Amino acid sequence: MSERATREETVDVVWSGSWVAERLGVALEGDGELRELLGLALRRNPKRAHLLVSNVLGKHVPQRPSVVHGAGFELGERVRALLGDREARRAVVLGYAETATGLGHAVADGLRDAPYLHSTRRPVAGVEQAGGFEESHSHATSHLLLPEDRDLLASGGTGVDASVLVLVDDEFSTGNTVLNTIRALHALHPRERYVIVALVDMRSADDRDRLTAFAAEIGARVDLVTRSTGTVALPDGVLERGQALVAAQEAEQAAAQEAEQAGRAEAPAEAVEDAHPAPVTRVDLDWPAGVPDGGRHGFTPAHRAALEAALPAMADRIAAELGDAPGLGEAPGPGDAPGLGDAPGPGDAPGSGDAPGPGDAAGTAPRRILVLGSEELMYAPLRLGTALEAALGADTEVRYSTTTRSPVLAVDDPGYAIRTRLVFPAHDDPADGPGDRYAYNVAGAGFDAVVAVVDSTADTPELHAPDGLLARLAEHTGHVLLAVLPSYVPATAAPTGVPGTPTPAPERQEPPVLPEPLRGPDFSSYAPQDVGWLLQDLSDTQLEAPTEEREEAIQSGGAHYAESLPVEYQPSAEYQALFTAALEASAARIARAVGTVTETVLAERGPRPVLVSLARAGTPVGVLMRRWAQHRHGLDLPHYAISIVRGRGIDATALRWLAAHHDPADVVFVDGWTGKGAITRELAAAITEFEASGGPAGFDPEISVLADPGGCVRTYGTREDFLIPSACLNSTVSGLISRTVLRADLVGPDDFHGGKFYRELADSDVSGLFLDTIAARFDEVAGRVEEEAKELLAADRAPTWEGWAAVERISEEYGIHDVNLVKPGVGETTRVLLRRVPWKILAKRGAGADLEHIRLLAEQRGVPVEEVDDLPYSCVGLIHPRFTRGATGADGKAVQGA
Repeated sequence: MSERATREETVDVVWSGSWVAERLGVALEGDGELRELLGLALRRNPKRAHLLVSNVLGKHVPQRPSVVHGAGFELGERVRALLGDREARRAVVLGYAETATGLGHAVADGLRDAPYLHSTRRPVAGVEQAGGFEESHSHATSHLLLPEDRDLLASGGTGVDASVLVLVDDEFSTGNTVLNTIRALHALHPRERYVIVALVDMRSADDRDRLTAFAAEIGARVDLVTRSTGTVALPDGVLERGQALVAAQEAEQAAAQEAEQAGRAEAPAEAVEDAHPAPVTRVDLDWPAGVPDGGRHGFTPAHRAALEAALPAMADRIAAELGDAPGLGEAPGPGDAPGLGDAPGPGDAPGSGDAPGPGDAAGTAPRRILVLGSEELMYAPLRLGTALEAALGADTEVRYSTTTRSPVLAVDDPGYAIRTRLVFPAHDDPADGPGDRYAYNVAGAGFDAVVAVVDSTADTPELHAPDGLLARLAEHTGHVLLAVLPSYVPATAAPTGVPGTPTPAPERQEPPVLPEPLRGPDFSSYAPQDVGWLLQDLSDTQLEAPTEEREEAIQSGGAHYAESLPVEYQPSAEYQALFTAALEASAARIARAVGTVTETVLAERGPRPVLVSLARAGTPVGVLMRRWAQHRHGLDLPHYAISIVRGRGIDATALRWLAAHHDPADVVFVDGWTGKGAITRELAAAITEFEASGGPAGFDPEISVLADPGGCVRTYGTREDFLIPSACLNSTVSGLISRTVLRADLVGPDDFHGGKFYRELADSDVSGLFLDTIAARFDEVAGRVEEEAKELLAADRAPTWEGWAAVERISEEYGIHDVNLVKPGVGETTRVLLRRVPWKILAKRGAGADLEHIRLLAEQRGVPVEEVDDLPYSCVGLIHPRFTRGATGADGKAVQGA
């Protein structure tokens, strides 16, 4: 398609970004085509309130299929011209899920000879992952690479090194995603040249410089091919104003919906009976054997040729079903969304304003057909749409768009890019569990028929449910056609073992019934909304053993520390007073750290992260982070507590529960502090093992902590080693919950790890006092938090592992030769004195009030405190390295009254 013809499709009297621009002052600055290509919408996101909405991508805005395919095809031709025919034949094209999967296919079409692969967020059982990367700004970040041919990225499947990797995305905003991709893939398959392709390049000057520097760093040439270039100008305070505007619009729409539902309830029965939903008809496309439904596992030039040959016949089958459909060409029925009147519907691409809207009289409107793809399944429905355009001719207007995971505010205004939205449950049995999905600008657009295209994996009872996608579509059109493509399963995973053959999705095995989280007041003294414990209740099981007996068994190899519990240390009145004083003295300092780590998480993992604290030290921090997000941003974040055991890994059943109820990419693991980083490493290894064993992929093993004195993580509130009062106590500051238990006779393969609720300690419980005292200082520290969070987000926060090096040095210097017996930092040293058999305490010379409780506990247990220099921590606790019963103090004698 010529550029002139394409531009004619994207001209509109009212710019679809004017509503946002007028209210927030957001402006697009760039070449003359930019506003024709992009509109603006709003979303609830702590990092970026505005959304650039493409008019030629076919995702949010229904567009002519020929325009969508032509936009990508022309970019592919430009890449071919840039590379030359010889290099183009040695290129591999990689597209991004979900938005650019169809665009990447079209670019590969323009290159003609290049194989294609797109990333995916849908793991496929039995298919080995060839790589992955993160998309930091997205609501769902983890990308998987699942090529059937393991050599595809290296050689394009030809056996000859692929000299060029072409990366395709719809929008090049900061370049972070592309840099993450190249960095990950360059480590696996270094090459000399990369080409980045996007519809629009919206990077800042700094982002451009960063890409140039990165290319020099890896010693590769990086070219950029885009259709349009510009920037987004954002006034000060736009994020907060955008969030407020979204909240106001949502409240207004909710009130209108309640009024509408009330009106329907009072409507005469005959009026309700007249609103019959449209019929749904299944159409058999006779999809060509051997052709994948998309590029999830690779799509070769041979696949492309076979599909091209089969498209006309498949379009004819759809056209025949449409010809028999009732009501085509007539005015839309009563299910059409009110409020659009005679204005062009949201399906009208800019420039098609002459097409009649849903209010036109019967018989005068040309037929309007929508081909609707499903999330990552973009290319097959797009090409069905282009073939249908050719088959039906000028008398029928064909449009194309797809459903999406992305939640966006809808506003029924010609100057807003997302006019209407349909909400329905996910229907492809997603790895991240059930959740809402969306179809934009379909309701009220005057479509006479909708052709819904899904793969067989997504042809589930949820698709056909009363609140499913098909039912929602039937409310807004005269007829719904369902076309189901066979989900392609690589030979390595296919049940039939026949290479290169699309097979129906494997019959889904019902997973074991997973237990449900425990909540207060039945389990823990926390409020039920504060935290859900992914634990089983072992409160009635005798698990406690004297500290000396446990230590001897642990060090002799006769037992693991998680197989029993220490007797809960009951603080003396003097020690309890020390906790209270420490809490009051450090409350503001802790509130700052809580705010800083929470703001960092929201900025990098928003808009709605799922907090998962590592029980139990991380749980009070998780509750405080949840309270900060609610207090400062009105966010009601989910929070759960999970068990991780050094040497045994993380609770796999709990991970499966999280994946069944949330997107794993949204999960943020939370802990109180880092010592030497053992749990940080344990979590990373455990997640890798979990995924390798077939568990759902996408969990990010990075831990967010209140304090990171060991330099072990990227996301923290502070790297100072100071007294966090919750470290002073055990269950009485952690909701009266014990540390977690993992024992084979108590925890089965489908059980959560165990824990106890010490109801009998309610009189000593200060869990609520701890939370309330710190939360009361949130407003006081808000200004400092904002400054510190901005500084951290701009800083180099790469882990230094300084603490691990110090622990190894101490282990050798003191003849311990076991880093597990060296516990650095105030928090870990406190645990040594409360739960283990301490040998010595190393205190940094000059450390003051933060160590008062350490000195008191050491005195009570007869443990010497040694002042040392060159310590990266305030203190380090040393567990007795050669313990036999009675060797409690440095002299090997038991200490009474501990």
